[in-house]
Amino acid sequence: MSSISQLNARSRQIFRHIVDTYVETGEPVGSRTLSRKLAQHLSPATIRNVMADLEDAGLLFSPHTSAGRLPTEAGLRLFVDGLLEVGRLSDDERASIDAQCVSSGRSLPQVLEEASSTLAGLSRSAGLVMAPTSDGGLKHIEFVQLAPGRALVVLVTEDGLVENRIIEVPLGLPTSTLTTAANYLNAHLAGRTLTETRQFIVQEAADQRAALDEITSRVVEQGLAVWAEAAGSSREGYLIVRGQHNLLEDVSALEDLERIRGLFQALEARDGMLKLLDATQTADGVQIYIGAENPLFAQAGCSVVLAPYRNSREQIVGAIGIIGPTRLNYARIVPMVDYTAQVIGRMLG
Repeated sequence: MSSISQLNARSRQIFRHIVDTYVETGEPVGSRTLSRKLAQHLSPATIRNVMADLEDAGLLFSPHTSAGRLPTEAGLRLFVDGLLEVGRLSDDERASIDAQCVSSGRSLPQVLEEASSTLAGLSRSAGLVMAPTSDGGLKHIEFVQLAPGRALVVLVTEDGLVENRIIEVPLGLPTSTLTTAANYLNAHLAGRTLTETRQFIVQEAADQRAALDEITSRVVEQGLAVWAEAAGSSREGYLIVRGQHNLLEDVSALEDLERIRGLFQALEARDGMLKLLDATQTADGVQIYIGAENPLFAQAGCSVVLAPYRNSREQIVGAIGIIGPTRLNYARIVPMVDYTAQVIGRMLG
């Protein structure tokens, strides 16, 4: 079954009721229950025939514990693509998201953590944010003397990311040398990307040695090296997940618990999560991955609703969304995730 248009009106009505009930309760639905709910009077026998046809089409299945039916992952996909009526956020939900996504002096990672927590709370699922390390410009660099032979390098990028690294410096190095090195870097490198910085190191090495004394030049080079290391070590990005405990609320059997454990392991699979982020690079709007559609969560039986967010240059720089059971309330979750991504994008602008 590739299109909802292949279902007649009766099949569509019955199918919708089964999915709606599954989303609401997680329980299978029987023909007698449906015959009482449907506006159009149909006998239980007629409904059973329709349900059997839907099962043959791969849209429903009958769990071994009940004679009722549940939607398959293929059925949920057909429902999402053809029957889902996306709702609207309430004023309170919008206000909550707005409040958490306003920077008010916080760094970008802090804002993203709050956004992830807010989505987790509103959806009663796990909120996630994926963001690649920015190759954006350097806003500020500072050297702080820690102890003889050691200094702290503080690196701040234009999009709010802060990196701290400890470097070794010559014993007895005066504080004024650290200040000179920082001033030199801030004057010459502010706004450059990592790629541009590497080019600068090569092209301006001779001039740098001429402009600075040997010890200051060494501190400058170490500062540049630690910046490259900081960007390179997290270049694949970082992942923020909040609200994992929400996924345990509906666990009623050992089998479910094992699936959730599998999900937690999947969340720790950094490479897989970043592949999911890569999938949003060519996406337009909210993406929904149901169960096995996303290999990362296939064994956990979970769905992911994900939306990319963009910077001021309309480049996709990350994604935000939620992870939950396949019986997510997609009609409510989709606009929630979409709006949060838009708010973060406006903040980055």
